[in-house]
Order: sequence, then C-alpha cells, then structure tokens
Amino acid sequence: MTGKAVPLYQAKAEFFRMLGHPVRIRVLELLQDSPRPVRELLADLAIEPSSLSQQLAVLRRYGIVVSRRESSTVIYEIASSDVAELLRVARRILTDLIAGQNDLLTELREHESSLG
Repeated sequence: MTGKAVPLYQAKAEFFRMLGHPVRIRVLELLQDSPRPVRELLADLAIEPSSLSQQLAVLRRYGIVVSRRESSTVIYEIASSDVAELLRVARRILTDLIAGQNDLLTELREHESSLG
C-alpha cells in the first residue's frame, strides 16, 4: 500500500524549514563559489565540529550538499547550482525589502520633523 502523496506546498514548506537555520544558510553561502573542506568551513563558522557535522548531515540528507573524501579530507559542495541561485534571489528580495523599509523610515522622520 502506498502512502498519500505530499502536496507540493507542503513539500516546499518542509524545504524552507530545512533551510531555516543560520548555520545551514552560512554553509551554503560559503559553498556558493566552490567546494570547501570541512576544516575551512569550521574556521569560517567558528562553531563546534559536532554542530557543523549535524548541520551538514541535514543538508546532505536533503540532497542539498554532497561530500567526497580526498585522502583524510572531506570536501563539501552544493549539489545543484539552483541552490546558489536561490540564495542570490533571497539576497535580492531582502535588499529590496530593507530598501523599502529605509524609504518608509525616511518618510516617517520627515513627516515627524514637519510636525515640529
């Protein structure tokens, strides 16, 4: 007996929940340009190795990153260029949102100062 298919919106929600951790996002940002060994990720993130291992395991389980071993070094990379594109789009959206908030703040301050 097969289980009921998960609706696409629910699958998307699970995907974004999986991405919803600051360390996972930072790992993906660090891997955007090129594969990196774990030791470099650790140096850039300044977190405990066990924490990094846990977050990498989540990303691996979802197929967002892949790893390979080169002698004693484990190297991680983003599994799909679409993930890097998603991060770039998120940055553009956030930039636009922040710019809009700054415009509103400026408008509010100008209105406040005109009231005297």
